[in-house]
Amino acid sequence: MKQTTYAKLTARIILTTLVVTVFLAYFYGNYMKNNTVTDLSKSDAKKTSKLIFESLYSAMAKGWSKEEMENVISRVNSVDTNLLVEVYRSKKVEDLFGKVEREQEISQPVKKALAGEEVFQLNDDNTMEYYFPVVAKKECIQCHVNAQVGDVNGVIAIKHPITNLKISLSNLINFFIVFIVLFSIVLFAILFFEFNRHLITPIQKLINNIGLITKNRDITQRINNSSNIEELASLQHFFNKMLEALEHQFFTDSLTGLPNRKMLLDKSTVKAYANLMLINIDRFQEINSFYGQNKGDIILLEFSKELQKIIPEQMSLFKLQSDEFAILDLDDLNTVQFEKLAISIIEHVSNKSFIINNNDIHISITIGIAEGDNRILSNADIALKLAKKQKKEYLIYHPSMLIDEEYEKNILKLSELKAAIEEKRIITLFQPIVDTKTQKIKKYEALVRLKEKDGSLTSPFYFLEFSKRAKIYPKITRIVVQQSLEKFRHSVYDLSINICVEDILNPDLVKDIREKIIEYDMGDRVVFEIVESEGIDNFEEVLRFIEDVKNLGCKIAIDDFGTGYSNFEYLMKLQVDYIKIDASMIKNIDKDENSKIIADTINKFAKELGIQTIGEFVYSQSVYTKVKELGIDYSQGYLFGEPREAISD
Repeated sequence: MKQTTYAKLTARIILTTLVVTVFLAYFYGNYMKNNTVTDLSKSDAKKTSKLIFESLYSAMAKGWSKEEMENVISRVNSVDTNLLVEVYRSKKVEDLFGKVEREQEISQPVKKALAGEEVFQLNDDNTMEYYFPVVAKKECIQCHVNAQVGDVNGVIAIKHPITNLKISLSNLINFFIVFIVLFSIVLFAILFFEFNRHLITPIQKLINNIGLITKNRDITQRINNSSNIEELASLQHFFNKMLEALEHQFFTDSLTGLPNRKMLLDKSTVKAYANLMLINIDRFQEINSFYGQNKGDIILLEFSKELQKIIPEQMSLFKLQSDEFAILDLDDLNTVQFEKLAISIIEHVSNKSFIINNNDIHISITIGIAEGDNRILSNADIALKLAKKQKKEYLIYHPSMLIDEEYEKNILKLSELKAAIEEKRIITLFQPIVDTKTQKIKKYEALVRLKEKDGSLTSPFYFLEFSKRAKIYPKITRIVVQQSLEKFRHSVYDLSINICVEDILNPDLVKDIREKIIEYDMGDRVVFEIVESEGIDNFEEVLRFIEDVKNLGCKIAIDDFGTGYSNFEYLMKLQVDYIKIDASMIKNIDKDENSKIIADTINKFAKELGIQTIGEFVYSQSVYTKVKELGIDYSQGYLFGEPREAISD
C-alpha cells in the first residue's frame, strides 16, 4: 500500500473540496442565470404585451379603422428599432373586421397562442419571442358580437433582444462565482494552516520522538510535547504510560519488586569504578523440588527483605535470574569493607531460618565479589562459580581466575559438543502450539537438546552460544532442520524452526535449508522463528532471506517478542506473520498487572498490523485464562504439553 502524510492528505482533501465547490458554484451560477433571464424576459414581455393591448383597445374603443390600428402598431415598432410587435387576428375577428394579408404563413407559436396558450421562447441569437393571447372579456363582445367571453380574439407577438439583460446577469453571476472561489480559497487556506499547526505538526513531533526512542533503544525517555489538543495529549500520556510499563517490565523483577539484571547492567556502567557482590542460594533447586515453586518464591521474597535490612542505604540491591541476587556499590567503598559486608551477610543468613509448612528451613549462600570496570558482572560471576566449585563461602575475583575458568570450560565444552554431534546425541524435541480458543494442536516448535550419555537432556542454553564461538553452530542447525523435516514430512501439522541472524548470513547454510524444504515439499507448513534479540544490523540480507523462503510458501515469526528494544521497529520492516510474546511477560500474566498490560498492548499492536500472536510459557490454567481473555491467537507451554520426540498423529 502506497503511504502518504497527514499534510498531503489534508491538502488533497482541501483541494478536492475547493475544486468541487468551484464547479458547483459555476454550474449553479449558470443555471440560476438562465432561469433568471427566462423569468425576467417573460415577465417583461407580458407587461409590454398588456400595455400594447391596452393602447390598441383604447383605439378600438374610439372606432378606429384597421389602417389606423396598423399605424399605431407601426409607431410602437418605431420607438425601439430592436423591438418588433405584431398583431394577429382570430378567425372570428377576421369574419367581422376583415383579414390581414401576410407574406408568410402563421407560425406554430402563433397557432398555440390562438389556441389560448402563452408561448415564450429564447432563441440562439439572444432574442426572445413572446406570444400573448388576447382573451375576450365582457366589454369586448359589444363589438365582437360573434365572440363569447373567454374566446381568444387575437395574439400580440413581441420579439426583441435580451443581450443587455444577459450581460448584466452574467456580470452579477461571475462576481458571485469569483467571490465564492476567493472566499473558499481563503477559508481552506486557514483550515490547512490550522490543521497543520494543531494536528499535523504535533503528530509529526510525536512520531519523531517515538523514532528517536526506538533509535536510541532507550525506554527511559519520555515524550514531553505540549499540545492543547485533548486527543493528542491523551495519546502522548498513553504512550508514556506504556513506556513506564515497559520500563517496569524490563528493569524490575516481578516477584520481589527489586531492580533486575538489565538495571544492574545500566547502573554498573555509570562509574568507571564500582564494587559488585553476587549472592547465590545453595541448592535452591532442591527446596523448589521438595516444597514446590510457590514456597520457593516465598523464601526468595523473604530473603530479599533480609538483604534490604542488612545492606547500607547507599548500596543497591538487585534480583537476578532464579536464586541469585546482587549488591552494587558506587560510593568508592574499598574492597576490604565490601568483603566485611559479605562476611556479615553470610553470618546473618546462617543464623536465619524460614518457616514453611511449620518447618524451619535453613539456607546457605555463596558469594562472588569483583571491583573495577564494566566487566565487573562477568568477573563477579566467575568468582561466584569458582567459589561454588571450591566449596568456599565467598571469593574475590582475580584476573588469574579468568584464564583458568575459560580454558577449562572451553576445552571441556568443545570436546563434549563434538562427541555429541558425532554420536548423534544432538536431538530435536517438539512442543505443541495450540489454538487458544479450541485448545486443539495446530503446529509444533522444534527445540534442540543435547542428550547426555546417561540419557538426561541438556538445554541449548548451555551449549548453543558456545557452539557459535566454536564455529560448529551451522552443523547443529542442519541437524535440527533435517530431523524436523523428516519427522513432519507425513504430518498434517505446521512446523516452527528457530533460526538466528547468524544462520541467515551463512549463504551455504541457507542454500542447504532451501534445498531441504524443496526436497521434502514442506514450504507451506514451515515457519521460521527469528530468534535474534540483540538487534538486526544486516536488514538487507535478512529481508532477502525472508523473501526467498516466502516464495517457497514459508512463514516468518519473531521469537521472544518484547525482550529487545527494537522489536517494534522490526515489525515495521520485516514481513512477519507471527510474533511470540516472550515468556517473561506471559508467565506472570495472571498475577502481575504490568505483565498483562504489556502483553495486551503487544497483542493489540500486532492485530492492527494483521499479525497473529503466540503466547509462550502457558504453564497453568490461570495463565491460560488470561491469555484467552486477551485474545492471543495461539498458546504454547507445559499446560498443553512438554517438548517430546514424538508428535500426535
